Amino acid sequence: MVTLVRNIVGSTAPESEKKLLALLNGKGADGNNSLVPWEPVAESPTHLFSRQAIPIAWDYCESTPACHVRGVFLSGVDAACRVINGSRSMSEGQVQLADAADHPLPDESADVFFTDPPYYDAIPYSDLSDFFLVWLKRTLPSHPLLRDPFDPSNPLSPKEREAVQDETKTCGGRVKDRQFFEDVMGQALGEGRRVLRDDGIASIVFAHKTTEGWEALLTGMIRAGWTVTGSWPIATESKTRLRARDSAALATSVHLVCRPRPADAEVGEWARVLRELPGRVALWIERLQAEGIRGADLVFACIGPALEIFSRYSAVETPEGQVVQLGSYLEKVWEVVGRTALAQVLGAGGVQPEGHNLGFLEEDARLTALFLWTHQSSEAEEDREGGLRKKEEEDEPAGPAKGLSLPFDMVRRFAQPMGIDLDRWTERVIGQAKGVVRLRPVLDRASDLFGDAGASAVAGAVETDPVASLQMPLFPDMEAVVPRLSRRSQGRLDIEDAQDRDGARTVLDRLHAAMLFQHGGHASALRKLIKTEQERGPEFIVLANALSALYPRGSREKRLLDAMLLAVPR
Repeated sequence: MVTLVRNIVGSTAPESEKKLLALLNGKGADGNNSLVPWEPVAESPTHLFSRQAIPIAWDYCESTPACHVRGVFLSGVDAACRVINGSRSMSEGQVQLADAADHPLPDESADVFFTDPPYYDAIPYSDLSDFFLVWLKRTLPSHPLLRDPFDPSNPLSPKEREAVQDETKTCGGRVKDRQFFEDVMGQALGEGRRVLRDDGIASIVFAHKTTEGWEALLTGMIRAGWTVTGSWPIATESKTRLRARDSAALATSVHLVCRPRPADAEVGEWARVLRELPGRVALWIERLQAEGIRGADLVFACIGPALEIFSRYSAVETPEGQVVQLGSYLEKVWEVVGRTALAQVLGAGGVQPEGHNLGFLEEDARLTALFLWTHQSSEAEEDREGGLRKKEEEDEPAGPAKGLSLPFDMVRRFAQPMGIDLDRWTERVIGQAKGVVRLRPVLDRASDLFGDAGASAVAGAVETDPVASLQMPLFPDMEAVVPRLSRRSQGRLDIEDAQDRDGARTVLDRLHAAMLFQHGGHASALRKLIKTEQERGPEFIVLANALSALYPRGSREKRLLDAMLLAVPR
């Protein structure tokens, strides 16, 4: 790399070519260093920055500069030539290094404001930039942009005024904590509003998955004078990146489209805003689902249309004259999104976005359905995951056991306004640990539903007793019931008088019990259970069909549900 630097600096090439060569040498630094691992599939070196950090590597590979593998200077030249030959610009642009919170442009001078802002403490941008900056400065020693304009004594990238959450650093004696980041972001968004023309348009990219991060960004935007007019999820994230595997990491970046709010915007009525919200959310959920958007991406893509109702006003007030804060409005948004999703996905009668009558849907069914719906990705990603999981399907469940998880904050946001008590269902339907909520695999619930006896003992008793009744809370605490399984009481299974420690079993409990019968091959018991549930009403089959559509393709739960539904009499 030093040899390449010397040749670039000493060459007679035009300055424009030297800049390109300097960038290519920096790209080579990403592929030629002592932390680059070997990629066994492609049989080549990979690169250092597979994520936004410098990871530890216990071994590394070296590549000769004469080869054309990824990360080596020559392969970078080939790639750069393809880009240059395939793109032509009819005009030149200007680049200026400045503080976004103190913009150099005059008022109302820009037609477009576009930014992809930092996300709290997610990425140490300036620290990582130094990895490349030291090589760029060697190759272009007199370039005016390769310096810190705010601190001439700093030989590296600007640090002090960087908008990032990093408690190890200070700015003007102030620790860069969460509040610092949000204050600086608010100033930067305010500057963007100042320099944009009244008829201009803005787009702010956001891919943060916690609702707290969204609330902070949106609050800053509204206070800065923006009206959010739309939000579009654009596929910018690699599905094969480490962060995306077995999690609900966003597969897209959401682009929030904004317009300047008029200075004379009126004050909105809280009741009117709430009346408009359900219709707007329902329209966009239907539209986004038709375009292949699912789960967490869809939830956050609904924010833009919902925010347009709220942010078009200078303020929103209750009839008593109290100003409604954005956090209160977003709680309503999460609630409406959740209820609309249940109405559309489950198709349950009586489920209305504005109502509170959820029909047969008990808490655990609502929690499971909303969890799976939020976790869903696009059909394309489901196809990809199905292919990757084909090999492991025969031995282990590829669904919840492999990590169907969501951040606690996200689950709480849709659970709380819908009256779902997460603590009640922890260790039954879900598990909680370190800010993450996981959906428990159905196989893990066998002891909950059947006690120490297990599904086989209960299925055997049901199959051999011609008059065994399943019109009961299914299944009671089997530890108290198993002793009676061997002694019939007047020719029938005497378990109707036993009660579960938490009361009657739910529809979801009985559905999980049927799935366990299916898994154990207890066909007679399964048919008897299905017949009993059909006599109860349509809830059991409706929920089974809905969850079958929601579970990831290739997961064990989906296979069990689909197989079980084949046993339903037509």
